[in-house]
Amino acid sequence: MKIYINSPKEDWVADRYRNEWIQYNKKIFSRNYFGDKLIWIISPWTWRKIPKNILSTKSVLCTIHHIDEDKFNEDEKIDFLERDNFVDHYHAISEKTYNQLKKLTKKPISIIPFWINQNIWNHIENKDKLRKKYGFNSDDFLIGTFQRDTEGSDLISPKLSKGPDRLIKIYSELNSSKDNLKVVLAGRRRQYIINELEKREISFSYFEDTNFESLNELYNILDLYIVASRFEGGPASIMESAITKTPIISTNVGIASEILHPKSLFDMDSAHIAIPDIDYAFEKAQKYTIPKQFEQYKLLFETVYEN
Repeated sequence: MKIYINSPKEDWVADRYRNEWIQYNKKIFSRNYFGDKLIWIISPWTWRKIPKNILSTKSVLCTIHHIDEDKFNEDEKIDFLERDNFVDHYHAISEKTYNQLKKLTKKPISIIPFWINQNIWNHIENKDKLRKKYGFNSDDFLIGTFQRDTEGSDLISPKLSKGPDRLIKIYSELNSSKDNLKVVLAGRRRQYIINELEKREISFSYFEDTNFESLNELYNILDLYIVASRFEGGPASIMESAITKTPIISTNVGIASEILHPKSLFDMDSAHIAIPDIDYAFEKAQKYTIPKQFEQYKLLFETVYEN
């Protein structure tokens, strides 16, 4: 059995997972979809890149990362139902996504979180040295967010599913109580957060183009990472924070409840009392490291292929 994996090829997290799968599982990967029975649609919105006559003759596994219920309009439903005709089996990356998905399809659904590459994401002991490297002091209170927060259509509007408006509210409250607070931003499409921080005169540093090594170091200098999303599949930052021993609190989205201690979860009325539990999250993340988590996917592929 060989697997063809489609992805958006736009430097999104699905591309990273695709590349990692290829790197560690070359023997069962195929670079084209013509001679293979199993097609893995890892980015569902790109399914039309594969001809329908190909999809109709293969076993098709489709990953659903999350469903943004605020954006799931009639056009989205039509696209989902058309794709559903070609999908044999769905892959949900969290229980919450599974609960959304089962309302829309009668096809089989498996829940398997994505893996975490511990060869990229890891804990670093010397924090002071790292902070100096990136221009921070040892007594700065550093809060990080590395997720896109701005809609790509206009690079102005907040991507509300990610909760950047919620983050700004939390940052503002913390800034009033901590003289040394600084926000650490990384990645692209951060315009909304940057504009709001500037309006409120909250200190921040922005690292737009970072490779994995730099991003891992940025996790390691943080005092706190906050996920304030409304809808999520992962996000990857939860697993990355956990494996790097970065203190993290999160809304109860995606895989948060599967990785983080209950006391680390919050809603917008309880963010101020959420407490990171580094050891709990780190221990939970060990279950999903490479190559252990690959075995779960191989079993899923065999199930789809044989049926």
